[in-house]
Amino acid sequence: MRFQVLKISVLLACFFVFSHSADAQEFERSQEIDEKLNIPVLVKHLPDWESKSDSAQFFSDKDQFYSFFAQRRIISDLDFIPGTEAVYAEYPEGKLVIVEYSTPQASSAVDKEILAAGNPGNEQFVYRRIGNYNVFLFDGSDAEASAALLEKINYEKVVTWPYGNPKRFFAREREFIVGTTSLFLSTVVFILSGVGIAIILGGIVGILYFRANDRRRAAMTAFSDAGGLTRLNLDGLSQEMTQEKLLSD
Repeated sequence: MRFQVLKISVLLACFFVFSHSADAQEFERSQEIDEKLNIPVLVKHLPDWESKSDSAQFFSDKDQFYSFFAQRRIISDLDFIPGTEAVYAEYPEGKLVIVEYSTPQASSAVDKEILAAGNPGNEQFVYRRIGNYNVFLFDGSDAEASAALLEKINYEKVVTWPYGNPKRFFAREREFIVGTTSLFLSTVVFILSGVGIAIILGGIVGILYFRANDRRRAAMTAFSDAGGLTRLNLDGLSQEMTQEKLLSD
């Protein structure tokens, strides 16, 4: 019995360690790295990143992040959830910190917390949310220069498609829809045109037929079998009787 309990405990421990290591490996794979330069993509979003790529500090570990910004109360209070990345660089305008969250919802929640907290450490900083970036500029010397530096940050998100670029599919889908719509409209116009032409030709033929029939009936010789009696000309074929006397005086 004890052996079975020990065996189950060992299996559970191995499962926990394996799951934790798998999550860690997945987290490492999820980092966005520029394959050509072998640097995090977030570093390339810094203003004038070429001159700051060597001196910039990149963070993907929570403990390192909190340790580096231990003196910054507003930064140390941030929720550095798994998948979050940050980069730090110094400029003449001030010390820039960009914190990127993996989802807009997380960035929005942190943004609300920062705005609600105000300035707990009475520090001099400028804050702005840019896309999924929560950006801080500490020790800024000039408000206009600080704003100009923040304007140079462009939020970019690299999107990769596992089955190729869907724009081609959307283009083909649009071509199919446009072609099908054109074919449908052409078919409807052709049918309506045929119906209209048939109605017009039918009307013309009908008018010509009735006129020819009237001329034929008008040329027919009147015939009566009344035997000298008065006959009602109900069919319009009998000759009209004149008002002259039939017998002379």
